[in-house]
Amino acid sequence: MIRFEHVTKRYADGTTAVDDLSFEVAEGELITLVGPSGCGKTTTMKMVNRLIEPTGGRILVDGEDIAAADPVELRRRIGYVIQQVGLFPHKTVLDNTATVPHLLGHPRKKARARAAELLDLVGLDPSVYGDRYPDQLSGGQRQRVGVARALAADPPVLLMDEPFGAVDPVVREHLQNEFLRLQSTLHKTVLFVTHDIEEAVRLGDRIAVYGAGRIEQLDTPATVLGAPATPYTAEFVGADRGLKRLSVTPVEAADLEEPPVVRVDDPAGRAADRLAAAGAPWAVVLGADGSPYGWVPATALTGTGEEPAPQDATVRTHARRMDAWLPLGAPLRQALSTMLQHDAGWIAVRDGDRHLGVLTPARLHSALRRATTADASGTSRGEIALDTVPGAGAPL
Repeated sequence: MIRFEHVTKRYADGTTAVDDLSFEVAEGELITLVGPSGCGKTTTMKMVNRLIEPTGGRILVDGEDIAAADPVELRRRIGYVIQQVGLFPHKTVLDNTATVPHLLGHPRKKARARAAELLDLVGLDPSVYGDRYPDQLSGGQRQRVGVARALAADPPVLLMDEPFGAVDPVVREHLQNEFLRLQSTLHKTVLFVTHDIEEAVRLGDRIAVYGAGRIEQLDTPATVLGAPATPYTAEFVGADRGLKRLSVTPVEAADLEEPPVVRVDDPAGRAADRLAAAGAPWAVVLGADGSPYGWVPATALTGTGEEPAPQDATVRTHARRMDAWLPLGAPLRQALSTMLQHDAGWIAVRDGDRHLGVLTPARLHSALRRATTADASGTSRGEIALDTVPGAGAPL
């Protein structure tokens, strides 16, 4: 969809902002451009809509050399979102969002209807926010309007220049989540500029790590973090890149332990027999519908705990609630956060409605080590065998 062919930008004073840049962005792909200030990432993005003209090479969008396109018409076909949002203060939210469709000649009624659809899509009810003005919105809400306006003409390409950089960390994470949700539905081709490596890792299908005017490495977030191609990339992503990998390493079925499973309405005696046969000190408890309910220790079921178990008791009588669970494929970062939130030694993992097993801190650590080793060695995660310190893999 976007192709750079030996693109260079050199200014009259001899400064080279971008030097012989060649790479492609596939249709529907989101590439994050990340690097320190002055490295050329914003210049790269602005050359796509000709806000900056290259001094050498070619840029093609959907096979068309943009040098032959009218700059104004080109910009109307490319969505553009910036950190300062740039909303018109004298226009309502609805009219701001309808700006580009109106400029493209769409009837006012049609443009406003499209604007209302987009506001709803980004989580702003048009009946509530449509008639407000930008100064009546929070920073996060203005950013949402900026995204909606960029999408209003349904452009195939979206350029985003630090769009969430001006809001606080909590709002920023929420906006990132919303944008990932939108992208999973709309599949736009996106160049996303950021100076934040964690944001780049979280959002990008691939990451372009910039040095001075050039790309040091362009690869998936997992590979950039697990196998930096150059010393510069390794230094830029940081010594804690193993922790950053938590955001891009999914929970897999092979990471899970499988303790015995009982249901809340099972007779306590029968559940106790099952644990005894398995030699297990506890079991995962599922609700009647198969959803995670909690856990139960064997001592409670057998009556060897603090109180004897009634003869007619069910597992529910002695089960201990714990709502910590995740879907298969969730990132390890979410798994760790859930463990900490619930102060839990394990969390249940499900595939749809089916309980698969539990993830413990030890298994989470092993999953991260296998993923990092796999990227460094160029093999699959499932082929990696780890040497562990004796006792380190015991469940908590």
